[in-house]
Amino acid sequence: MTDDPRGIEAPQPSSSTYYDLPALKEPVWTWEVPVYFYVGGAAGAAATIGAVLQVLDGKGSERLVRRCRDLAALGTLVGSGLLVSDLGRPERFLNMLRVFKPRSPLNLGSWILATAGGLTAGAAVLSRSRGAGRGLGSIAGLGAGIIGLPLSGYTAVLLAGTAVPVWRESRRSLPLLFVASSTGAACSLLEMGDFDEEELTAVRRLGTVAQLSELALVKLVERESARVPGVDRPYKEGISGTLWNGSTACTVISLAVDTFTGKSRSGRLAAAAVGTLGSIALRFSLWLAGRASARDPRATFDSQRGPTNNMSP
Repeated sequence: MTDDPRGIEAPQPSSSTYYDLPALKEPVWTWEVPVYFYVGGAAGAAATIGAVLQVLDGKGSERLVRRCRDLAALGTLVGSGLLVSDLGRPERFLNMLRVFKPRSPLNLGSWILATAGGLTAGAAVLSRSRGAGRGLGSIAGLGAGIIGLPLSGYTAVLLAGTAVPVWRESRRSLPLLFVASSTGAACSLLEMGDFDEEELTAVRRLGTVAQLSELALVKLVERESARVPGVDRPYKEGISGTLWNGSTACTVISLAVDTFTGKSRSGRLAAAAVGTLGSIALRFSLWLAGRASARDPRATFDSQRGPTNNMSP
């Protein structure tokens, strides 16, 4: 029996979707956004590391603190440029600063980036001055360290606040993953510098803790996403899955190389390079996973129903 007078049977809707049509639009972000995730996250973590070292051992780690401030300033500058490039026009970024909405991750993130940009630049420049200027640089460095922690992870909150299933389902663990990965990324960049043995040991230990935490949080993100069957598919298939697994492999390799050869300069540089590659791959994987997840109507409908009410076949 058909409803069409021409004898063509009308399509029947899927049991869990609307005619298998995507219910969401793909994120329109360009490649600048995942690069910004990496650059901004590493900058925020570097600012926080520098502030902690400043408090614990300001004179003994002065050179390392200065390098942290330089990385943070450069990262926020490059990150701002990438964000403006993605937006298309600089005034769009400025428009987000006309109001302050703490409940809006996008608006709050814009204020975090703008504040961090000023503080990190002030800390980097004033740390090379003397007298009162140096003291102001230390104050700016502490402020940058405070704002650096949310800068390293707020982008994950932005992702988790969308309706994209693969991001939404891991909204509890994704920000923690970004903070851990950003800290590991900052440590990898710091390991490429020339410091004394004590400073390098501190950076390597922090980097090891961050990378181990990242590996654990990757598994937690996968488990949270898998609560609704099919939502975690982008982490297993396609380019996003390849990059996701490649990121984990790079982190493991970086840890192994740093553990066994990290005391040599060549081993340290190799571990840092592989760790950096893994951090970048993680961001691109999440970006592509979000686009794939938005195209999957079953993931969208089943995610809205929740893991306990999932009725998909």
